[in-house]
Amino acid sequence: METNDSVNQPMPFESNARPSLVGLTREELQSVVPAGLNPKLRSKQLAWHLYRRAEQSIANMGDLPQALRDELDRTCRLSPLHVADHRKSTDGVDKLLVHNGDQQVYECVLLPYEDRVSCCISSQVGCPMGCTFCATGLGGFDRNLTPGEIVGQYLLLQSLTDRRISHVVFMGMGEPLLNFDSVVKTLTLLHDEVGLSYRHLTISTVGLVPQIRKLGELELPIHLALSLHSPFNEVRDRLMPVNHKWPVEEVVDEMRRYAKKTGRKVTFEYLLIDEVNDTPEQARALIPLIRNMPCVVNLIPFNWVDTGNGFKRPTSDRVRTFRGILENAGVNVTQRVERGHDIAAACGQLAGMHKGKFSKRTGRLSESAIPLSPA
Repeated sequence: METNDSVNQPMPFESNARPSLVGLTREELQSVVPAGLNPKLRSKQLAWHLYRRAEQSIANMGDLPQALRDELDRTCRLSPLHVADHRKSTDGVDKLLVHNGDQQVYECVLLPYEDRVSCCISSQVGCPMGCTFCATGLGGFDRNLTPGEIVGQYLLLQSLTDRRISHVVFMGMGEPLLNFDSVVKTLTLLHDEVGLSYRHLTISTVGLVPQIRKLGELELPIHLALSLHSPFNEVRDRLMPVNHKWPVEEVVDEMRRYAKKTGRKVTFEYLLIDEVNDTPEQARALIPLIRNMPCVVNLIPFNWVDTGNGFKRPTSDRVRTFRGILENAGVNVTQRVERGHDIAAACGQLAGMHKGKFSKRTGRLSESAIPLSPA
């Protein structure tokens, strides 16, 4: 079937600004070093400053010749990102609202834990998938992010902490698999240049079956998480328009193939919404659906945002009952540790408060426009 390329590959923001160094591989960095200044050596040094040190100024790259630093300052910019807002929660969470000079903002979050530091980053400005529970979807969709804009979020967050960010989750604004090539290049940069383990990188998807298959064929040992939210098609249809294209059984089967292909356990994210998808009946129906595959179900009580659908957060008793049914059947269950309520840390909440956000948005993706195959 024909792919809707206008949906798959919206044009990135074209700025007249100097090109960004962040987002370039070590080989690509050689092209910005004049031939007489040893491009192979200097690109290695540049990559170390950019990705290992998360350096925020070319002037601080002291082992580079002054002539090269001057040339880079004249012809390039270090990062494409501008910070529109920075908020710090009482529980230690940092949230940045960033843009590429166009005021079309997107979010990234620093999440320190006792045993590790994680971050959550965005892959698109807004999101076209139209999930009815999501704050990001309320603002519609503008464009895909470039690799520099994606990995730049990690580097900005790393500059905020002395601890190393070891885990990255593509669970911010946007559907990562709709920006496939840029996300895969970012995964490569995080592994090859930043030095993170592929096993500490997670992509969260609403369930684009062809893109999941394409990702599995790369055989990168990254972690894949599916936003499932119900074992019943009629309920998931209501929550997620993508389910009309790829229903529950089909997308879960593709996750099963991904787990077999990569040897990685997969995650099923399950947002619990009061009296919508948190019923004992749905908990029991979930058990045979995911049986006999290495997986975990991550329960996420609804972090309230007014989407106009009257959704409410479930009571603790309803969450406990749902979780108990799964655990009694031997399902591996976790429950999301919720952070950053006081700084609107839920995806899309802070961006929705930003004055310039909606000036370029083109709205949600219609069901008929959901791409049938990866770009």
